[in-house]
Amino acid sequence: MDSSQLLKGVLDLAVLAVLKERDGYGYDIVRRLREAGLHEVGDASVYGTLRRLFKAGALTSYVMASDEGPHRKYYGLNEVGLSMYAASAKTWSSFAKTMASLLKEGQE
Repeated sequence: MDSSQLLKGVLDLAVLAVLKERDGYGYDIVRRLREAGLHEVGDASVYGTLRRLFKAGALTSYVMASDEGPHRKYYGLNEVGLSMYAASAKTWSSFAKTMASLLKEGQE
């Protein structure tokens, strides 16, 4: 199965989950997703997701100076983002439970 298709379907939730933990800038979010096991996540996909979630009103942003180069744009969850995270997490949990049940049935 092509995991990149699965990743497309859950990237919003994955980004929201990372930001629920703490605010972050683009590459930091990519790094944290990869460290969590989403090794195939692309930089451009994450940056696009951040822009889309920001436009949807789910994220706040602010700029901070960096010792390692140019200023960095940080993103954080706001109330809309927290609500979006909660709803998406509930949907994902239900879907994962259904899939686990289906896969278990297929192994019997």
